[in-house]
Amino acid sequence: MQTTASDSAAGHLTGYGSPSYRHYVLILLMLVYTLNFIDRTLIAVVAQPIIESFQLTDAQWGLLYGPPFAIFYAVMGLPIALWADRSNRVHIIALCIVLWSIMTALCGVAIGFFTLLLFRIGVAIGEAGCTPPANSLIGDYFIARKRATALGVYSMGVTLGSVLANMFGGPIAEMQGSDVGSWLTGIGLGWLFGGLDWANIEGWRVAFVVVGLPGALVAWLVWASIKEPPRGYSDPPGQNADTAPGWSETFGELRQKPSFWWMSIGASLVAFVGYGLISFQAPFLQREHGLSVRDAALQFGAPLSLLAAVGTFLGGYITERLTERSPTAMAWVPAVGVALAVPAYAAAFFSEDLDVVFVLWGIGAVFHYSYLGAQYNIGQGVVSNRSRATAIAVLLILVSLIGNGIGPYFVGFMSDFFMQRELFILDAATLLSPEACKAGDMVRSATDEALCRNANSTGLKFAMAVTASIFLLASVCFLLCGRTLKADFVAELGSERS
Repeated sequence: MQTTASDSAAGHLTGYGSPSYRHYVLILLMLVYTLNFIDRTLIAVVAQPIIESFQLTDAQWGLLYGPPFAIFYAVMGLPIALWADRSNRVHIIALCIVLWSIMTALCGVAIGFFTLLLFRIGVAIGEAGCTPPANSLIGDYFIARKRATALGVYSMGVTLGSVLANMFGGPIAEMQGSDVGSWLTGIGLGWLFGGLDWANIEGWRVAFVVVGLPGALVAWLVWASIKEPPRGYSDPPGQNADTAPGWSETFGELRQKPSFWWMSIGASLVAFVGYGLISFQAPFLQREHGLSVRDAALQFGAPLSLLAAVGTFLGGYITERLTERSPTAMAWVPAVGVALAVPAYAAAFFSEDLDVVFVLWGIGAVFHYSYLGAQYNIGQGVVSNRSRATAIAVLLILVSLIGNGIGPYFVGFMSDFFMQRELFILDAATLLSPEACKAGDMVRSATDEALCRNANSTGLKFAMAVTASIFLLASVCFLLCGRTLKADFVAELGSERS
């Protein structure tokens, strides 16, 4: 596609490319983000089998799930974003897809805690190169007034990824290795894996390999079909994007935008709760309600993730409709949403009827994920078009370190704390501990087994409820963001027409 000077000058009225092509690019980028979250969250779907395989306490599981991934995701996010502000964003995204897909597949051959940890770090490094350049591309394809909805559609990848991770990961993890070996032999591919002892291969390992490998096809689609637009194409004339800014220049912009920092803290707290809950969602359902890995994934994981995707879209759609009348809607809509999620989640965790649990958890998910598009819209909207990828990387560093880095470990730590408390409540003379309950080589009486099982479930239930209450702090942060958002925003919200 040739871009003329007159086309470029009118870009802030039309966006880049034809409407059908813009929407194709948006859907493909959403698919990339979906793949990103399939590979990122699959480990949560198969959490309980891994916990049992490696005999982990909840705190150890939270440590494995959260901090290493978050640290490397954050550390690599900034240099990749700076690279994206200077280089071809499409090629960077395609390369990173290949890296994280390979590392996801390798998680299936982990031989213990530390090897799984290393492969998770590899997934983190690859996934750090997804969202900053993708957000920057969307900012150049869509005019400012359309970006709330566009970013809401893109952000649906978070929850759609969780849907697909549950739909595929749960049933596959429930399979026996011997069943997989027999199936491969039946379709004539058994000779490729003739050296494997399928009887001793756990289903969760197969899930990682099956889910990880298709990323190569998506990477090829991105590389071959997405055009790299001129930077700043869809912004009003006069917003220069000819030269890439340095880190100090971008930080100088952000330092003067309090709305960015309040939004980032709020988004980080929401992620703290979100990552904490998702990392223990499947174990909670299996411990508290006796569901299998497959049933927890298909009856709860997938439909709840789909409802969360609905919440993401509705958040962006409602924000766009309200922005013309209230320019700060993109701050107060998520503030209201995450606050309303607290009572819904808490009630779900303490309900005994599974149907009621699903309804309440679904309501909580819709309110919870109404914030997601807003964080990206605000994150890129308060800086010049030359700094978008770097600004989003700064946001994701905070979200990753606070949310993914601390959230899962916090839930695990609190679960062990409440579990120990429950053990003393059930039997004041007990010598049992979370570590002793999880150790597979200990010989315990039937009474001790029952104590461990009840305390294990109750401890996690209280931990998740306490974590959900942190949404109230996040809501306050989004409201504080709204106080300065109109002054900080680069584009005039509500004033443009397509």
